[in-house]
Amino acid sequence: MRLFGAVMALVAGLVTVAAPGPVAAASLYAVPKYAAILINSDTGEVLYARQADAQRFPASITKVMTLYVAFQELKYGNIREGDSIRISSVAARQPPSKLGLKPGSTITVREAMGVIATRSANDIAVALAEHIAGSEAEFSARMTREARRLGMSRTTFANATGLPNGGHVTTARDIATLSRALIRDFPKRYPMFSQVAFEYEGQQIGNHNHLLRTLPGVDGIKTGFTNAAGFTLAASAAHDGVRLIAVVLGGPNRMMRDGNVSDLLDTGFSVLTRRSRGDYTTVAANFAEPDDLSDSIMDRLASEDPAAEGLVMGTQPRPMQRRN
Repeated sequence: MRLFGAVMALVAGLVTVAAPGPVAAASLYAVPKYAAILINSDTGEVLYARQADAQRFPASITKVMTLYVAFQELKYGNIREGDSIRISSVAARQPPSKLGLKPGSTITVREAMGVIATRSANDIAVALAEHIAGSEAEFSARMTREARRLGMSRTTFANATGLPNGGHVTTARDIATLSRALIRDFPKRYPMFSQVAFEYEGQQIGNHNHLLRTLPGVDGIKTGFTNAAGFTLAASAAHDGVRLIAVVLGGPNRMMRDGNVSDLLDTGFSVLTRRSRGDYTTVAANFAEPDDLSDSIMDRLASEDPAAEGLVMGTQPRPMQRRN
């Protein structure tokens, strides 16, 4: 709860400079897009869930599955880290965040995975998808098949990036399932999501997951943002041989999303420690929900530059269709 406390302190400071007079209260948990889950990665136990099975737009967390499929292809020997990926005109036209390579230029598979995990480069994600499957559409179908195999029953992938698409949906529970599977199935590849920065041709490509720098124990995995999705984050942390995974979708801004994930992880580890001492308790019983924020403060926090998340705001997609 360390980072979350700092966030709320900052919010308190903002309140002091807000315009006087009554304002309507709004809570993080009243945000329609919000969903969250906390699981024990080792046992699969769900420690906390809120709207965990409600379909949401994942934004760039999508790229966890993009890289999961790439890791599979490396394992099967179908591609190699040193293979060159040619950038197509389709890939080059993708909106930011992107690396900005021109059509016809090349990048290795290893480099591609590094900039996808850190900068969340949409152009490189599409190029990697085309390299593996021939087209992004075929690759997306492969992603959805893998989702079903892993038990992600309410997830459908329509692209390799997470850019706005009305049919590209998931749930907080499904993202936790995916995160757990990647850590379990590719433990030697997972550290790619732990890099604070990835070096590409002399550039330091920074990771958009700020918790890697601010919350001890966090070592992955992926952030995201679009207008439709809000601010999304799947994060994993390990303490004393125990690993937890927290997923928050639909945050109204980066600070509140990061604070919520931090609070979930801190509370989860605290609860497990108390249980080990014979004090049975739950995360829900100990999880302090954020204080209500005025609409003016919510707007101010949400006014951060979304480009810091490495994703495009994009257009609002068509309403998602409920799937049984």
